[in-house]
Amino acid sequence: MPSRVPGTSDHLSDPTVHLSKPQLIMAARLVISALLLVVLVKKIGTNWSDAIPDPTAHTFAWLAGALVLTFAGVVLSAARWSAVLQALDQHPPFRRLLSLYFAGQFMGNVLPSTIGGDALRVSRLSKDTGEGPTTFASVVLERLTGWLVLPVITLIGLAVNPGLRELGRASALAFGVAAGTLTLLVLVVVLTTRAGAPLEDKLDKNEGWRRFTSAVRFGIQRLVHEPAATARILATGFTYQLILIGSALMAARALNLPSGAGPTALLAFVPAVLTAQVLPISISGLGVREGLFVLFLHPLGVPQSQAIALGLLLYLLNLVVSLFGAPAFAVGNRKVPAPA
Repeated sequence: MPSRVPGTSDHLSDPTVHLSKPQLIMAARLVISALLLVVLVKKIGTNWSDAIPDPTAHTFAWLAGALVLTFAGVVLSAARWSAVLQALDQHPPFRRLLSLYFAGQFMGNVLPSTIGGDALRVSRLSKDTGEGPTTFASVVLERLTGWLVLPVITLIGLAVNPGLRELGRASALAFGVAAGTLTLLVLVVVLTTRAGAPLEDKLDKNEGWRRFTSAVRFGIQRLVHEPAATARILATGFTYQLILIGSALMAARALNLPSGAGPTALLAFVPAVLTAQVLPISISGLGVREGLFVLFLHPLGVPQSQAIALGLLLYLLNLVVSLFGAPAFAVGNRKVPAPA
C-alpha cells in the first residue's frame, strides 16, 4: 500500500477546490458578461469618438437630469413596495423601506452576489417586523407588478407610433417580449391560484418554487379584496417605469442620439430591454442590455456605437445611484425607530 505522510489526510492533500452551485453560476455570469462586452467593444472599434459626446453644458445638464430621474426611480420603487406592504396590512416606516431599497440596490448592482438585493430586503425587514412570510410575499408581488406594467408600456408605444411596427426583427422582438411576459404572468397567476390559497403561516414552511407560488397565492388573495390598494400599486408601478424611460430619454439626449430615438421609440423599446436584462445571463444585464439597444435602435438610424453607449450610460447611472445605498448596507440590521 502507498505510504501516507503522518499528520495528513486525504481531504487536506486534495488540491481540488469545490465551488458551490451559486458560485459556479456567478462565475459563469461573469464570464458571459465579459465575453458580451468584448464583442460589443469590437463592434464599436475606433468609433468611440462618435459614442462619447462633447463635454458641454448641454451634455452635463441632460446627464444631471437622467441621474436625478434614476434616483427618483429608486424612491418610487420603495413607494411601490410600501403600497404592497400596506395592502398586506404591514406598515413599516417609509424611510426604513427606502433605506433597505438603497441597500439592496448597492448589494445587487455594486456588489453582485449570489444572494441579491431582494433577499437582503426580505432578511432585514423580516428581522424588524417578525413577519418573514408576509415580507417575502410583498417583494414577490412588487416584482410581479413589473411583469404587468413593462409589457403594457411596450404595447402602448407600438400602438401610438405605427412606424415602430415596421422595423422587422426589432418590432417582432419587442412585441414578442411583451406578449411572452404577459403570457407568463397569466400562467403564473393561474397555476399558483388553482391549488387554493394557503394559510399565511404555511408560507414559511415551503422553499424554492413552492415558497414563491405560496407567496403569489397569499398576495392575490389579499389584493382581490383591496381594489383601491391594487390600483395604487399599479399606478406607482407605471409612474416608476415612466420615470426610468424619462431617464433613458435624457441619456439619449446627452449622447446626441438621432431624432429616431425619440420618446415613442424609447416607450416601446426600453421596457423590452428592462424585461430582458433581468434574465440571469450576465451581471446587471451587461452585454444583454447593450446588444438589445443595438437591435432596437439601429433600424431607427442610431449608430451601433451610440446604441451601445446608451446601454452603458444607463448602467453607469444606475451604478452611481446604487452607491447611495452603501451607508444603509454598512449599517446592517440596525432598526429605524418607529415614530412616537
